[in-house]
Amino acid sequence: ECVTEALEVGYRFIECAEFYGNESEVGKAIANSGVPREELFICSKVWTTTIEKGDAAIRAQLDKTLADLGTDYVDLYLVHWPVPGKHVECYKTLEALVEEGKVRGIGLSNYAVEDYLEIKESGMKITPAVNQIEINPFLHRKNTIEFFKKEGVVLQSYRSLRDGKAFEDPTLVKMAEKYGRTAAQILGRWCVQNGYVFMPKSVKKERMIENAKVFDFTLSDDDMAELNSLTTPAAIETFEGLYRKCVNRDTSKDGTMDGVKMEITAD
Repeated sequence: ECVTEALEVGYRFIECAEFYGNESEVGKAIANSGVPREELFICSKVWTTTIEKGDAAIRAQLDKTLADLGTDYVDLYLVHWPVPGKHVECYKTLEALVEEGKVRGIGLSNYAVEDYLEIKESGMKITPAVNQIEINPFLHRKNTIEFFKKEGVVLQSYRSLRDGKAFEDPTLVKMAEKYGRTAAQILGRWCVQNGYVFMPKSVKKERMIENAKVFDFTLSDDDMAELNSLTTPAAIETFEGLYRKCVNRDTSKDGTMDGVKMEITAD
């Protein structure tokens, strides 16, 4: 129902993942929508457990994803987390899948600068189209973002709206009142104005409509600067802890620091 309503109100980018476990339902909604496949941009991500198992498992998972979604290709296929000792080979498999036509574009998710460099230095053939990371004013990792921009990698923002947890933040409330917008629209416009791909998430139709209305106003330079300065050292520290915890998540090394990079470009 959520995907059906999103398509009805005009969304055409659909974000899926092995980990989400919802690709079959998404496929049914697409099939029932009447929207031509060529109008859609479908992204999926391969999860840590499959990445750890290697090439054959990754290929089998993509075949399942395609079957569940009812399509013979995805527009974008991402490595969900840079699993230590495994993600470089995973990326090589994704490069092969592009050549085979099952995937139109490939990219990364949750990659630090140092993870990307491992891929690049291994003889990368295809530059990742995107790196999908959390980006919002409260986690704005400027050095990481600038690095990927210089490499020609587009930044896709997840948790653009911080799951609604920042809507009462005084700065957002003040700006929402100033522009006659919602806090969600201020966050979305901030993403767009900074050149990041804004990926709002909602299950409510009225919120989907609201979240899309970010192209008909502009935040002032001063307001952008104020939003750009909201990230605290504590937020960066929290991010580092999450990164270390998640790169091995659900793998045979879950709960350990085995292979985990302890020194990364965190900001």
